Amino acid sequence: MILVYRDRSAIVDRRPFSCLARSPSLRIRRMLKQHFVKESCMQIAEKTVVTIHYTLTDTSGSVLDSSETGEGSEPLSYVQGSGMIVPGLEEALLGKSEGDHIKVTIAPEGAYGARDESLVEKISRDEFPEGEIEVGMQFRSHGPHGARVLTVVAADGNTVTVDGNHPLAGATLNFDVKVVGVREATAKDMHGGHGDHDCSSCHGCGEH
Repeated sequence: MILVYRDRSAIVDRRPFSCLARSPSLRIRRMLKQHFVKESCMQIAEKTVVTIHYTLTDTSGSVLDSSETGEGSEPLSYVQGSGMIVPGLEEALLGKSEGDHIKVTIAPEGAYGARDESLVEKISRDEFPEGEIEVGMQFRSHGPHGARVLTVVAADGNTVTVDGNHPLAGATLNFDVKVVGVREATAKDMHGGHGDHDCSSCHGCGEH
């Protein structure tokens, strides 16, 4: 059976109703699209949490560190402007967005600084914890200038020679970086340091 509308006004009335039914859906789609574009294009700026994958090499091309290889590898997250990574890399990433990929060479002044030979000193063995002291071991020292990491470079009888320079002090560094996330920092981020990231094994962080 074919039903025919005899009241033509009913047919006319259906048309604006149908348009109104589609309009909210269209507006919502546009709003969602605009929101998605805004969120996905957030740029790296001060007080944003940035997540990156990186590979660090020296001037000979040897890989010194990478967030993408090795057991337990994971991306590095930091707060832009907080000094969590070396200043040269932080400056190079400013204004970048999720999905960006950069390669940058950073001189010692923008990385771990020039070597300071006055930071190489001999210390009595009695100043160290009990146990064997070997070259390459590291100890954290707290002094008037704050905390420093001391690397043992020689151990001879009752004297231990330590180097207070960062192992990469004086080195020109090459970073290959992929930005995998950018978001606004929360109050917890601003006071939480590195969050779940363990920076003890990486060279991207600036606290070494």
